[in-house]
Amino acid sequence: MKTSFEGKHILIIVENLPLPFDRRVWQEANTLKENGAEVSVICPKMKGYTKSYECLNGIHIYRHPLPLEAKGAWGYLREYFAALFWEFLLSWKIYFRKRFHVIQGCNPPDLIFIVALFFKLFGVKYVFDHHDINPELYIAKYNKKGMFYKFLLWAERLTFKTANYSIATNESYREIAIRRGKMPPEKVTVVRSGPKLDRLKLTAGNEKYKKGRKYLVGYVGVIGEQEGLDLLLESVKYITGKRQDVQFAIVGGGTDLENLKKMSAEMGLNDYVDFYGRVDDETLVDVLNTSDVCVNPDKPTVMNNLSTMNKIMEYMALKKPIVQYDLKEGRVSAQGASLYAVNTDTTDFAKKITWLLDNEETRKQMGEFGYQRIINELSWNYEKDRLVDFYRKVLKTKYVTEPERKLKTSPKYLS
Repeated sequence: MKTSFEGKHILIIVENLPLPFDRRVWQEANTLKENGAEVSVICPKMKGYTKSYECLNGIHIYRHPLPLEAKGAWGYLREYFAALFWEFLLSWKIYFRKRFHVIQGCNPPDLIFIVALFFKLFGVKYVFDHHDINPELYIAKYNKKGMFYKFLLWAERLTFKTANYSIATNESYREIAIRRGKMPPEKVTVVRSGPKLDRLKLTAGNEKYKKGRKYLVGYVGVIGEQEGLDLLLESVKYITGKRQDVQFAIVGGGTDLENLKKMSAEMGLNDYVDFYGRVDDETLVDVLNTSDVCVNPDKPTVMNNLSTMNKIMEYMALKKPIVQYDLKEGRVSAQGASLYAVNTDTTDFAKKITWLLDNEETRKQMGEFGYQRIINELSWNYEKDRLVDFYRKVLKTKYVTEPERKLKTSPKYLS
């Protein structure tokens, strides 16, 4: 049997990344489309994704300009309200083209509920897809509370109050939705960001990334202050002070990229550390397949402790052993696929990397453990069923058999 969302139109709004670059949202959109729904998406324009309208895989993507590169709390606030203007405008454009039944708002920020409020008057349901805990993210970035922190708590509270249902990326986020957001437990469903295995294919890698050295240590992810790349550079300095057979590859873009390049140069690490920036999937997978060890140096903030990081899942899907700091959801995801360093101890982090490099059999065992965990529990093949079951509740639809689906779409039935 298959769930049919035929005749239903779902609008997804995501503010911080374009589609199809945002892998979680792209997987969600495709899953809903594969189950019969019409899917439209509003997202920002960014490098490589500049078309105002594009239809990919039958999914309608509307992109809006986002000229401000936010830095600091006021910068982010200006960016968010500029995005809200376009989201509101494009939502009505899409609604007049074809009425939608659900708006799924993907944070950050926790302001998309403002757009949804207007459409709830017309019976449209609001689903909150909870990607980040923004009050904790603010503390992680600025190490303080104050007025903006209170504003983010207010926005989060109103988001949950507006939402008919909520999707949490892990059990920690589900607890926040219930405890802090006051949402009924039966209306909050965990859908993890499981990797899609047809994108992450195992290969032999490419030795060019090792730059003639024996080993490669890889990182993939956002380049921001809370991601701990400054801590990683401290670990790199310790390692390269003792051995010269390790190269480091850092893949990803973000507001802190130029600062980290400068820091790397000042520390004398340019020969050992390559910053590849934001790359296509082929290059990303190539670098990871070449890596002997992958790292997650996320700082031990409340935000990072409670968040599931996509990079951990991607490392595991490619059979890579991991070194990370000892954070709650990092352990939940990786379990025995990772070694856990003492929090913020860059020397311990470095020693765990080098120990793995020198113990090939352990690397293979950890990589295989993580891979089997993805294959048998955490891939998108499992998570997409949770999403479909969740939307069955939202849209109040039922399973239909393939013969029933064919009958309902036959010319005789329609006549």
